[in-house]
Amino acid sequence: MKDLKEVLNNVKSWAKEVGKIQLEYLEKEDLKINTKSSKVDLVTEVDELSEKYILDKIKKHYPDHKILSEESGEIDLDSDYLWIIDPLDGTTNYAQGLPIFAISIALQHKGETLLGVVYLPKLDEMFEALKDEGAYLNGKRINVSNKSNLQDCVLATGFPYDKRTHKDNNANYFAHFVPKVRGLRRMGAAAYDLANVAAGRLDGFWEINLSPWDVAAGVLIIKEAKGKVIYLDDKRGISLVAGNKIVCKKVLNEIEMVNKRKM
Repeated sequence: MKDLKEVLNNVKSWAKEVGKIQLEYLEKEDLKINTKSSKVDLVTEVDELSEKYILDKIKKHYPDHKILSEESGEIDLDSDYLWIIDPLDGTTNYAQGLPIFAISIALQHKGETLLGVVYLPKLDEMFEALKDEGAYLNGKRINVSNKSNLQDCVLATGFPYDKRTHKDNNANYFAHFVPKVRGLRRMGAAAYDLANVAAGRLDGFWEINLSPWDVAAGVLIIKEAKGKVIYLDDKRGISLVAGNKIVCKKVLNEIEMVNKRKM
């Protein structure tokens, strides 16, 4: 494997180029939009164009690596290295013309994440981390917030695509937290939520039924920003709580309170 800093520079340049594609198509009147698992689970031609660009670059520079990407699924090669990609996180935002959408790229080796990048093209914000080397936003070191009281915290969350048909849809937890915290935010892009926790802009985050491409880069960035991630193993998909150690524990306690009421 080449020097990881060189790999990181490659990934950042790819993200910038994909960002140009996304900005070119943003608010295009004839943007092609389809649905996947449900009527609210969107995929656009830009998701596909973005993914193709990244996959082509990986296949060129690291042809023996495995790839897991949201739109194409898994390209399974005999390798200890795995790229995990969300070419356009926040597709619904993008389709609406909202500026909160991201490119998320992570590289793992034997299941351990070595590198994570989350790039917001419209905002021109580049979050990045290498394992054991800290987390950065546009070149400046970032850390999670140091708040400890939930009433002072602004938390973020999201809802699964099957929220209309599945009872485990996060609505009960959301309602529970409304009076408990300073504010709740629903950005519509989990990778950006995680990155904002790493930067201390958000004090915590929880969500249920996420996928690997939603979280792989963001989780590393949080950990390198001196934050903590707790996985909710009793939930479906990838479900987690993120923040500093104290906030994580308090959010988890509140979730468990809701769970006990359901029993």
